[in-house]
Amino acid sequence: MISMQVEKKLHAADGEMTLKLDLQISEGHLVTIYGESGAGKTTTLRILSGLLKPDKGLIEVDGKVWYNSERGICLRPQQRNIGFVFQDYALFPHMSVLQNLQFASKSKADKAAMDRLVELMELGALQHRKPQSLSGGQQQRAALARALVQKPKILLLDEPLSALDYKIRMKLQDHLLEAHQEFGLTTLLISHDISEISKLSDQVVVLKKGEITKQGTAAEVFVDEKISGKFKFTGEVLNIQQQDVVFIVTVRIQNQVVKVIAQQTEIQGIKTGDRVMVASKAFNPVIYKMDP
Repeated sequence: MISMQVEKKLHAADGEMTLKLDLQISEGHLVTIYGESGAGKTTTLRILSGLLKPDKGLIEVDGKVWYNSERGICLRPQQRNIGFVFQDYALFPHMSVLQNLQFASKSKADKAAMDRLVELMELGALQHRKPQSLSGGQQQRAALARALVQKPKILLLDEPLSALDYKIRMKLQDHLLEAHQEFGLTTLLISHDISEISKLSDQVVVLKKGEITKQGTAAEVFVDEKISGKFKFTGEVLNIQQQDVVFIVTVRIQNQVVKVIAQQTEIQGIKTGDRVMVASKAFNPVIYKMDP
């Protein structure tokens, strides 16, 4: 169990902001932190990992105090048994994939565990290559393997798949979920992709301007209970075009593009680039704007 009650003053784009967290995360869960840029998502991971010290509060993991401002306790990152995968992968460029894993491993003799990670992440043919010779997806698998070889209790992932194309992203989601389950991890993920969040997450925490505004399953957070129907998909608006008295809304849903006929009242407030939900209503598709 992770328990965080902390505060940290931050300098946001529109001025000073205070990050206020009151989080309870069950052991073995995969929790996604969702919110607009500057909401405090990465700061949350950095505070939990020990890379950033909060102004005040308390962090306990499985009953052990990691941070307590009143008692002056603040464990170093090396004492927190956390694996962290950054957006830029942060692999050592002068080392091969295998050397990166060996450097991160706590036990140089634990060859069986390392071999299992190489197999799980499909790195066998890549283990003697250096990061600059790898694709983005290959580097991501290597970065994830390097985090796991440390045998962490908690895995922190800061938008690890955001720069990858759809097919590679889907495959790496499977790798990530398999690793989370096989190694019995508690995982915190930052993601903006609602389909990815729905696939991976046990729980979603929504941050807005430093405060938690929603918590629950992906369905509870993203799906309005008033919306009913046989199907519900989320996507991005690519184009809105008027045709006579109706509007044709083009929406990208994962790697598919669909067109939805909408009335003017249905598209009020919707613009190109918005995240929307396409759902069925009385056998016709309808479109709903989603919160950022």
